[in-house]
Amino acid sequence: MSAASAKESEVDVLIIGAGPAGLMCANALAMAGVNVRIVDQRPAKIAAGQADGIQPRTIEVFKSYGIGDRLIREGNQMHMAAFYNPSPSGGIERTDRAPDVSAPSARYPFEITLHQGAIEAIFLDSMKAHGVTVERPIVPTSLELSKSEEELKDPNAHPVKVTLKYLDLPEQQGGSEIVRAKFVLGADGAHSWVRKVLGITLDGEQTDYIWGVVDMVPDTDFPDIRCKCAMHSHNGSCMIIPREGDLIRLYIQLSDRDVVDPTTGRVDKSKMGPEKLMDVAKKSFHPFEINKSGDIDWWTLYIIGQRVATQFSVHERVFIAGDACHTHSPKAGQGMNASMNDTHNLAWKLAHVLRGWADISLLKTYEFERRKYAQDLINFDKKFSRLFSGKPRTEENEDGVSHEEFLEAYQTFGLFSSGIGVHYEPSPITTSKHQACASKLIVGQRAVPHVFICAADARPYDIQDLLPSDTRFKILVFAGNTADQAQAARVKALAEEMAKPDGFLARFGKGEHGKVFDILSISSAPKQATNYTDLPRLFRPHWSKVLLDDMDMYARVGGGGYEVYGIDKEKGAIVVVRPDGYVGTVAPFESLDDVNAYFAAFMKA
Repeated sequence: MSAASAKESEVDVLIIGAGPAGLMCANALAMAGVNVRIVDQRPAKIAAGQADGIQPRTIEVFKSYGIGDRLIREGNQMHMAAFYNPSPSGGIERTDRAPDVSAPSARYPFEITLHQGAIEAIFLDSMKAHGVTVERPIVPTSLELSKSEEELKDPNAHPVKVTLKYLDLPEQQGGSEIVRAKFVLGADGAHSWVRKVLGITLDGEQTDYIWGVVDMVPDTDFPDIRCKCAMHSHNGSCMIIPREGDLIRLYIQLSDRDVVDPTTGRVDKSKMGPEKLMDVAKKSFHPFEINKSGDIDWWTLYIIGQRVATQFSVHERVFIAGDACHTHSPKAGQGMNASMNDTHNLAWKLAHVLRGWADISLLKTYEFERRKYAQDLINFDKKFSRLFSGKPRTEENEDGVSHEEFLEAYQTFGLFSSGIGVHYEPSPITTSKHQACASKLIVGQRAVPHVFICAADARPYDIQDLLPSDTRFKILVFAGNTADQAQAARVKALAEEMAKPDGFLARFGKGEHGKVFDILSISSAPKQATNYTDLPRLFRPHWSKVLLDDMDMYARVGGGGYEVYGIDKEKGAIVVVRPDGYVGTVAPFESLDDVNAYFAAFMKA
């Protein structure tokens, strides 16, 4: 079949690459009812190895899509970290134990480890329930973007033309297809075809740090084998990551440049096998013994490279995400997390534009938010890699890395590495003008978890569970003390103002504001003195939408939420949470005009 007679099709979003970044996006879009296709060149999903660490913020994100419970059930939890350094007797000794996660507001104060194939399976099953499966083995062979300004600005146009080749079909049997897409996402890894065809470069450099990775079940007398361990020894550094079941992953530092192919500058796996890696590990573990029990599950070698793409999109029509636009060391467990959070950021924006809810300019915020994050991540990674791969400080090597220096960095970076500290800069979708009225709910950061109780039945809920990733903006009306008559009158006046025809609910709610906006109200009045029916109808669209900042019936959980969020218990505040769980803006009741202006900046009436 010639290219001229190749079959043709149209799609809203075409995703190239079914790794974690692509699958996160495909699942989010499938759940949002978007017409999406995802293709991958691998004939089957991966069975073992690859990335394996899920950070606390990413667990929250999984939970927001309704797939967090399975992740928690199947994965291993890392709660404690142990640190080993050279001992006077020549081997290593433990110098400290500390919490694995240094992020006080983490809802899940631990990391989860599970091999990438199992993580991908969670997405694949969720997508299947929404009628989307990965098409494979398929590769793109050409990508053309329209030069028509009019077409590029029209969200209903299909300005991207991609030719796909079916690897398991001969050309004459219909082995290619021309797809015309409104948007294309390249989530096709560090050697991204999409990035290269767009002429986007990766800026940064390769380090001198070479590492080996081995997944196996150990036979060992090492006491902290089920903790995350950072080991500095005279023989090089080593890291232990406990995994699901009895598996562990070892990261082993290699000093041998012989494993690098001088012509390509890339690692040559034929020069160093898993048995040799284990020999290096055994020296680093001394005086403890470590052997493998059974076969090696998976292994690889890599050189740490730290690079960020010069741009993350072209004309907001073709995007790149994940390893296609940033690469860094795997030691801090950031790669897969950063990748999935890239497309978690992008998916709701695509859905809003495709539905005609938001202006196409909203898509500019993807690169604005995620490229700065990637840059920060590289800066973090440079420091962390240097500390991790550097020689330990000893009497002979006074310039080396001290345990105190490493531990301090480990804990300082904790907010960042956990994903909890991600902070998006001011933009049309993050406006911090009235930050003072909710001083601890930081605009541009994710909504902090806290337990409130349902006014109707006193059942406790974590607020995050009421903020699912369902593409809707959440309007949280912190109503203050509604048992006070004067405050109840202020709340009633706010509801009347918010319902006006020129307000954001009527202007951007598409005739049925519950599709676009989800309103929850949170009163600071005590449960004994409150009925959910006390709130104006607008603020109680359903009995489950009225919450109280009070303890549950057994005084075990709840209460103190206004304080945690820095909101006045008497006056209250309005908090807008974006569909991705990040605080978009906050305002006092009197500044509803600023909330209207916030939505007017990027939404379409």
